[in-house]
Amino acid sequence: MTTLTVKEAVYYSAQLQLPDSISIAEKKKRAEMVIKEMGLQDSVNTRIGGWAVKGLSGGQKRRVSICIEMLRRPKLLFLDEPTSGLDSAASYHVMSRILKLARNDGITVVASVHQPSSEVFQLFQNLCLLSSGRTIYSGHVSSTEQFFTSNGFPSNSKKSF
Repeated sequence: MTTLTVKEAVYYSAQLQLPDSISIAEKKKRAEMVIKEMGLQDSVNTRIGGWAVKGLSGGQKRRVSICIEMLRRPKLLFLDEPTSGLDSAASYHVMSRILKLARNDGITVVASVHQPSSEVFQLFQNLCLLSSGRTIYSGHVSSTEQFFTSNGFPSNSKKSF
């Protein structure tokens, strides 16, 4: 996959994943649509790249992977560490695109994220916080600060919630 361009990777995936009842033209249209939705239209002719071949940035590669998953418009999308290894700006960009698509298409997104920035954290609607495999908090993001302060944790003036 490292030698394919963004357009080729997403288009070939559309050909392989989508049912035969969908025309080739419609598959191509859907591939172009997800590329645009994930903000990769300026990179369509860029090779994905890898350790030996220069190509896309880490954030762009993640967005290509998400494009491929979004082709079928799943009702439920699981993302394991979609922001791992990205800087805070790239993390925010990736997550805001994913959540915009989710809201527009009625997709439920379940994402595991370690140490999100406060900006990324505010994008989420619900939170399930685990510690050593146990649920510490489960509920709406807007209620987290109240929950923790009412349970004896000091409020952080830097707004980590």
